[in-house]
Amino acid sequence: MHDKKELLLRVTGLSKGYQLPKGTLSILDEVDLDLNRGEFLAVVGESGVGKSTLLQILGTLDTPDAGEAYFEGQSIFHLTQVECARLRNKHIGFVYQAHHLIPELSALENVMLPLLVGGINKADAKERGEALLIDLGLGNRILHTPARLSGGEAQRVAVGRALVTHPSLLLVDEPTGNLDEATAQSVFKAMHVLCKQKETAIIMVTHSMALASQTDRIVRLRQGKLITV
Repeated sequence: MHDKKELLLRVTGLSKGYQLPKGTLSILDEVDLDLNRGEFLAVVGESGVGKSTLLQILGTLDTPDAGEAYFEGQSIFHLTQVECARLRNKHIGFVYQAHHLIPELSALENVMLPLLVGGINKADAKERGEALLIDLGLGNRILHTPARLSGGEAQRVAVGRALVTHPSLLLVDEPTGNLDEATAQSVFKAMHVLCKQKETAIIMVTHSMALASQTDRIVRLRQGKLITV
């Protein structure tokens, strides 16, 4: 772990709104945010205030109306679609409330998939996938399909799939919303430990203050603005 904090992501003046019959609904209003490498940030707020929209934009899956975001010093809003896809595959991981695993594939095959898409050979992808699943406590579930996994196990596989490319940034949207408290804590801890080991920064959207309180920093999205908690 480096002693000196290294800036990974800088967001300036990020704005997003949606056109409604009665006018524009502003979701994000000139949002500014700095995130250091390896930092764990929780974003809290009421439902519908734009937390997921913020993650979608930072993950290049949506575009803002205004503002800039610099990932490792590079503007991400001026990339081509191919460049955005490469950025997501190699440098940004995603974990959602629903695990979105491919039902026909085993846990290992689901985790290997991003590596294979990125051009890693099958033997290396298998080795990395197996090691990560073991780290996540799933060594005896490697060949199980999602239907044979519990909810917590499936979500761990989803975490593994997001981390297998060794991304610099993990974007996490209500990762434990479908899990009971004990299972949620277990999944959260496994994700947190792995990310700290690899200096992966995390932005996590959550309604759980119990989980948010275990992160490095909490911000609240209110009326389009990020406010430090």
